[in-house]
Amino acid sequence: DKVLAELIEPYELRVAKLREFLEDVKPSLHYDIVPLVDPYGPSVTDPDLQCLVVSEETRRGGEAVNKKRLENGLPELSLHEILLLKDPDHSQNEEEKISSSSLRQRLLGTLLRPPRRAPALPLRPYVIGLTGGTGSGKTSIAKRLGHLGAFLIDADKLGHAVYVPGGPAYEQVVAAFGAEILNEDRTINRKVLGAKVFGSQEQLKILTDIVWPEMARMFKEQIREAAAQGK
Repeated sequence: DKVLAELIEPYELRVAKLREFLEDVKPSLHYDIVPLVDPYGPSVTDPDLQCLVVSEETRRGGEAVNKKRLENGLPELSLHEILLLKDPDHSQNEEEKISSSSLRQRLLGTLLRPPRRAPALPLRPYVIGLTGGTGSGKTSIAKRLGHLGAFLIDADKLGHAVYVPGGPAYEQVVAAFGAEILNEDRTINRKVLGAKVFGSQEQLKILTDIVWPEMARMFKEQIREAAAQGK
């Protein structure tokens, strides 16, 4: 349940930082860094442990460890509680204590990575897929990218264009689902079509097998147009 789990540093890097910290504090200290694969780790099975360092927030966790140790026939650990430093710079949506979660909140949007090299793909145009649920801000982000010079391809518009009379999928869709999906002006009534397919995986697959290849072809045409414009 960590905030912004995707920004948690790799395990190897965290181990290296911890080792550096321990060596700074006391170079002669003997220690083992153990990866935790469950909430308890070795704290409930190692008979040589004597003390557990906790904070005011994690004292209950320490008490749970001791309960487990007693169940396992091991002596209780001495719980040494430390105080947590307050973060003077925390914002309204961050924790008051100095924490890695707050740090990741501040890093959001700042970790830029170079494009992944894919030898099979041309370097230009560089294609970005912009996805998200309703109201997630796709339109706003697309406008910002457009102002930066991006060539925009609207999947919704292509999805409508593929169905229009004379469009690449029109005849196939009508042939597959019948004239009852047509309005009086011979356009496809998408609500009627939707009612036919969305309750049936089989019918939906028939539709997507017709429409998606045509949309993919239209996308590729648009990408070639972007390349021709030097976008």
